[in-house]
Parts: sequence; structure tokens; C-alpha cells
Amino acid sequence: MAEEDSTLGRVRRYAKVGASVGGLAARLGAERMLGVKLDRGRHAADLRAALGGLKGPLMKVAQIMSTIPDALPKEYVQELTQLQANAPAMGPAFVKRRMVAELGPQWQAKYKSFDLAAAAAASLGQVHRATAKDGRQLAVKLQYPDMASAVEADLRQLKLIFAIYRRMDAAIDTTHIHAEIAARLREELDYEREALHMRLYAEMLKGEANVHVPEVLPGLSTKRLLSMTWLEGRRLLDYADAPQETRNSIAMNLFRAWYVPFYQCGVIHGDPHLGNYTVRDDLGINLLDFGCVRIFPSRFVGGVIDLYRAISGNDRALAVHAYETWGFTGLSNEVIDTLNLWAEFVYAPLLEDRPRRIQEMESSGLYGREVAEQVHRKLKELGGVTPPREFVFMDRAAIGLGGVFLHLKAEINWHRLFHDLIADFDVRAMEKRQQAALKIAGLPAEIA
Repeated sequence: MAEEDSTLGRVRRYAKVGASVGGLAARLGAERMLGVKLDRGRHAADLRAALGGLKGPLMKVAQIMSTIPDALPKEYVQELTQLQANAPAMGPAFVKRRMVAELGPQWQAKYKSFDLAAAAAASLGQVHRATAKDGRQLAVKLQYPDMASAVEADLRQLKLIFAIYRRMDAAIDTTHIHAEIAARLREELDYEREALHMRLYAEMLKGEANVHVPEVLPGLSTKRLLSMTWLEGRRLLDYADAPQETRNSIAMNLFRAWYVPFYQCGVIHGDPHLGNYTVRDDLGINLLDFGCVRIFPSRFVGGVIDLYRAISGNDRALAVHAYETWGFTGLSNEVIDTLNLWAEFVYAPLLEDRPRRIQEMESSGLYGREVAEQVHRKLKELGGVTPPREFVFMDRAAIGLGGVFLHLKAEINWHRLFHDLIADFDVRAMEKRQQAALKIAGLPAEIA
């Protein structure tokens, strides 16, 4: 086994990151006690350099952090968005050992063919091409070894980073952000649960002809191995210079893929990575990764719609009701006004009944960042706020998808797309649909 896959290699990588984080703590101490000015930009670059050599969940955490508003200062976000999951793949001999551990010594006989060279490598595992006994083309996702212990180590590092950030800036309490990231990241390690998520999405999207979900092969899957049908498609960014009508069609299919499950069943795909979907020849969308899925209580979805109606109708009391439904407490008038600034920005594309881009101002590539900073500064002045846990991946998903629409330069009547989804919304009816879909998928009815 190569050194990069060895325990010693992992220890060295974590020591490097630990030193970088510890260095930040020391520099912060100097800034606070001795008046030494901390160069955040330089340290953010140092942190990215340390993280860039990692293969494992800390890379995944870094990518998640870069898309959650106010989780980290903008200097760190700018550096983390440059990280790529270019992890060195497990070699053929190591892959064979991992497959024996998952399917037993006769594992190769269970496939018609299996390519030992990885087709793709990411932060938690890698994907291989294979052929099933019945001739179907497969994508086989194999998890790297010892990821559970690595995740826990990374979450401890993340808690330290957050503690340092709270010393720098107390506007946003990151307690719930850490708890939510931890819960979702642990779920991503469980491929049996991901298989159930795929079954759930197949059920929720069965009426969407332009959205496609792989089919899991249970006999060739375990908690750390996931065999599914291979869906052919091209990268989304391959269409960045396609005709406007083509880009609009792709964007509309993406909108349906993400928000039909949310408004119909309270479920959202929480990982807005461009590599998690591909485009078919007919411009339909393939959803490829279901490790990070968030299931919301019906009241939360109702609050999203209530806030939209509050912003569109200038109904302050309804806005307060929506925030309280989500779990915000002790809201002063000033905090409500500040939260409404963010809401007005997020809902802006839905308020105008005309085709438009998702964001019409010049973008720096960090979607919504300028507004987020304005809100952040004001909240700090007002004493800070603790976002409810549900907000973490809802915001991440919405902003991530908005970033995709920016890449596509899509010009769509978002108002009508949205109203088509919420026209007959009823909290009780949504709850019934959700429970029925979860039962079909084999997922527990309790909502996290």
C-alpha cells in the first residue's frame, strides 16, 4: 500500500493541518493580547495549502464550509473554494483487498466485469466502472478505509476552527452549524442509508420525465460499497457556452430536480457540487450522489413559503411567524429588519413575474456574499444570532444551486416556476406525502 494510503501518511497529513490550525490560534492570541495584526488572507492561504494535500473528510468539510453563509470569514471562503478533491486513487491491489472486505473472496464472480482503475476519486471514496451479470453498466462507489475514525478526527479539528472563529467574530453562533455538518457527514459514510435516499428520490421524482436517479443493486452493496446503474451524461459546465434556450432547459430541469422533492415532500439534496449531476443528450438531469440529503419537518417548508408571502406582501407579522416557526427566538425589531434584508435578496428572483437571471448584479463568483456580509455586520452590532440547524444545508443548497444557475447564465421566469410548485401547498398534505415516500424508501419516519 502506498504511503499516502498508510496510517503514517494520514498522521502526517493531520499533523500538518493541526499545526496550521494551532498556528492560527497562536496568532489570534498575539492579536488579542499583544495587538499584533493578524493577516487573515495570508493565513487562509496557508490553511488551503495544508488542506490541499489531504485525502479524506476534512477536504469534504472544507468544501461544505465554503458554501455555508457566514460559517467562516470571506478570506477563508475565497481560499477554500479553490480546493479540489484531487485525491490520489487507491491502487488495484488495494482495491482488491477492499472489495474482499466488502463482498468476500469471490467478489469478482459477482460482476460480469470490474475495472480496477478508478473512474473518479473524491474525498470519501472512489468510483469504478463495472458490468452487472445481466449486462447493465454500473458505477461502483468504494469507500476509503477507516473513514469513520477520520471523520471524527476532522470534526474535532472543525470544532477548534469554529472556536477560534467565535473569538474573532461573534455575530454568528456556529454551534448549530457544527452539529448539522457533523450529522450530515456521518450520514455520508453510510452507503446503506444513501441507497435508501436514492430509493426515496426515485419515488419523489417518478413523475419528472427529465430527472433521472440511478438504481441500486442491493446484492452488490454494503455499508461501505454502493453498486448502482451508470447514467450517461456530460458535465454541466460543458454547456456553459451552449445556446440560451439549451441552458434555460437545463436550468429548469435542475430547478425541478431540487425543488419538487422539497415542496412536495420536504426533502432537499444538500450538496451543490457541480460534479453531483450530469446532463443527458435530451438535456435531462442525472442526479449522482445522495450522501448528503436533508429531510425537513413540514412546518419548516411552510415557513419558507410564509416568508416568501411575507416579503412579497410586505407582511411583517407573517415574516416574524416564519422566523419563529424555524426556531429563531428573542427577535428584536432590529434583528427582524436585518433578517429581512437577507430574505429579500434570496427571494428576489421569485418576486418578479418575468424572465431574468438568478442574480442580475455583477457577481464576484461568491453568490450572495456581499449581502451576507452586510447582514453579518448588522447582526454583530445587534449582539449576534444563532441560526437554527435546519438553516445550514437549506442555505447551502439554495446558494449552491443559485451558483449553478449563474454558471449557466440561465434566464427564466423563476416566479412562475416557483408558483407552479407551491400553488396548492398544504402543510398537512405535504406531511402525508412525506411519510408515504419515506415508508416506500424504507427510511425512518422521524425527521432529524
